[in-house]
Amino acid sequence: MSDVRHVLVLPDRDAAEEVAEALVERFGVTEEPRPVRDALAGEDDAEDAQWLLVLRDEEERLDAEELDALAGEWDGWREEP
Repeated sequence: MSDVRHVLVLPDRDAAEEVAEALVERFGVTEEPRPVRDALAGEDDAEDAQWLLVLRDEEERLDAEELDALAGEWDGWREEP
């Protein structure tokens, strides 16, 4: 078993919550990931926060390109390790 993780970066909480739901529906993720707020370094304004979804993929069954495309539907992206 490996410790593969995918991090999806999304522009706001609503987008992160919708992508979390879509992960369950489209990819069969068994546990819906919780969105985590990530304030940009040096930024005091809450509007500048990004939202992250961290997915554990020990079985390596999630396709990186499909995850990137999914995040892109909400103006987000998948971080490269």
